[in-house]
Amino acid sequence: GWLPALQLVRRGSKAVTRHWKAMHFQRQKLLAVTEYVPPRPAVPLRCLPRHADPTHEEDGYVRLLRRQVQEVFQKNRMVAVCQYNSMPNEDVVTMQHYLRKHNIEVKFVLNEIVRPVLAQSKYRNLLPLFVCRNILLVSPETRAKEMLRVLKGVPQVNLLGACIDDTILSRQGVENFSRLPSLEASQGQTVGALALLPSQTSSLLQQGPSLLTALLDAHIRRLRDTGTPGEPPQQQGT
Repeated sequence: GWLPALQLVRRGSKAVTRHWKAMHFQRQKLLAVTEYVPPRPAVPLRCLPRHADPTHEEDGYVRLLRRQVQEVFQKNRMVAVCQYNSMPNEDVVTMQHYLRKHNIEVKFVLNEIVRPVLAQSKYRNLLPLFVCRNILLVSPETRAKEMLRVLKGVPQVNLLGACIDDTILSRQGVENFSRLPSLEASQGQTVGALALLPSQTSSLLQQGPSLLTALLDAHIRRLRDTGTPGEPPQQQGT
């Protein structure tokens, strides 16, 4: 654009119109004399009773969530704690579908809700597991083998530990528990082992009387063959 041929540029410092000025001595004395001095209390503050701190009331929704967590631990025989990493919603729905086939439910919980509940219960040893984003796999039955089979195909969910029949187990403990035979098979093995010892004892006790009975029967047959029950059998010549 067009510029004028003559330009004026101001150089130097700006003009200062106001400077700091000390307050007059008479005014300082007047302010000091007229300053408000609050009256002293008749009773020192340290002698007065302390006011109770206002209690913080819990939200009703928080109490509801904690009650639900308590019911989960009371009504289910198996409660598994897993670390949950981000995964697509479709994979979450698929995992829930396969777990529901084995009567296993997925519970999304918050650490702020679970930790106070566990701290006041007999499951307080599970507190070290709730340090990140966790989910609970709960079932009214001990379906450890089926749970491990489903979680094997979901790498985003890592098993940390579980509480099975009021017994806290680590991941290795859950794997060892899954290799155990079923309850019916264990009961059958126990009954067989308990029945073996009495049968052996009975056979040992019956062995003496049966042997004595066989000897007496043989002696009676020998006496009948000779025909003289009062005399020993005659010796046959060679």
